[in-house]
Amino acid sequence: MNNQRSLFFNVDWFIILTYLTLCIIGWFNIHAAVYDPENPSIIDLDTNYGKQLIFIISAVIIGFVILLLEGKFFNAFSPIFYGITLLLLVLVLVIGRNVGGNQAWIPIGSFRLQPSEFAKFATCLLLARYLSSGTVKVQDIRTQVIAAFIILIPTALILLQPDAGSALTFSSLILVLYREGLSGYFLVIEGLSILLFVLTVLYNKYLVIVGVMLLAGLLIYLYRKNRNMITVIGVGLVFSVVFVFSVDFAYNSILKPHQKNRIDVILGKVNDPRGIGYNLNQSKIAIGSGGLWGKGYLQGTQTKYNFVPEQSTDFIFCTVGEEWGFAGCFVVIGLYLFLLLRIVIIAERQRSSFSRIYGYGVASILFFHFFINIGMTIGLIPVIGIPLPFLSYGGSSLWSFTILLFILLKLDSNRMGII
Repeated sequence: MNNQRSLFFNVDWFIILTYLTLCIIGWFNIHAAVYDPENPSIIDLDTNYGKQLIFIISAVIIGFVILLLEGKFFNAFSPIFYGITLLLLVLVLVIGRNVGGNQAWIPIGSFRLQPSEFAKFATCLLLARYLSSGTVKVQDIRTQVIAAFIILIPTALILLQPDAGSALTFSSLILVLYREGLSGYFLVIEGLSILLFVLTVLYNKYLVIVGVMLLAGLLIYLYRKNRNMITVIGVGLVFSVVFVFSVDFAYNSILKPHQKNRIDVILGKVNDPRGIGYNLNQSKIAIGSGGLWGKGYLQGTQTKYNFVPEQSTDFIFCTVGEEWGFAGCFVVIGLYLFLLLRIVIIAERQRSSFSRIYGYGVASILFFHFFINIGMTIGLIPVIGIPLPFLSYGGSSLWSFTILLFILLKLDSNRMGII
């Protein structure tokens, strides 16, 4: 009896209410995105919105079961969760169903399981377990290498599908390492790498290399009396040259045409609103046409006539913008920001380093999905095809995000103990 009272009094109900609100908003917008006048009922189980209702109910049950488990269970079994997801990621490469060019789903009857979604919470758990070990320090090279391998193994398997969008999600976990003491120099390196990537795509690689060499020469002149700084600049120059050639090779020889096209559209190299830029153009039209208050529920013309592809999944935010307008977008974005802020607050109040590190893993994954998904629908980021948490259609994504979030809620409910 006391355990049950503790469960309901210690759990963070602000997060649960926000979670349920986002799920309900997603359900109604999925209904609007794929609305069929011949099947008008929102609980018609033959439609995607009817199936999403089942996914939501089952997700809530999964969340409740997680809250009933012991908090120590997730720390103890994190290697097993990680191992199972790796096996599933290998299995999907053998028996998986190819949808849209990605072999990312395992067919189970009429349902399709996407292992890459579940790898997110499993990787967060194992990373938290490793980094919370008593002798581990993020500042040590050995620790950084092992942490990188924990993140890169599922990333590499997902890239083989190939599902670049889901693979990129794991890069957000570097934010966890920063919280635990990783040097800020790595953040500078990341920023410079992004800049070099953009410049290499936009301009000739040799022109970029000449620019880098001139900058390095200027810095060496300015720091000519500091041998350590000259060494750092020299290493940076070598890294930059190798990176530029790598980007040029990957862009021209590894990326698929549709992936290159998406980058070209965002960077302004190509202006083709009726061709390769069609999806993005229609997405922006749908969101912009909603105005301040939107066109009204089930009244979106871009939505109703299927101008925006994948509108119930990757582009669900277009439905919010068109039918609920700026006000609706403001509410949805506000809910996400509140959720992320609340997760960070929860992470910081943990007495256990495992719980704190896992909390930042949850925040990193959710922030990446939120920022990238909305960013790609309004043209700020290339379209990479990842769902908007709790809003997009799909059982695997909803269940995985639910597990990710509710494990944190369980760990938080036990924060007065040691996990």
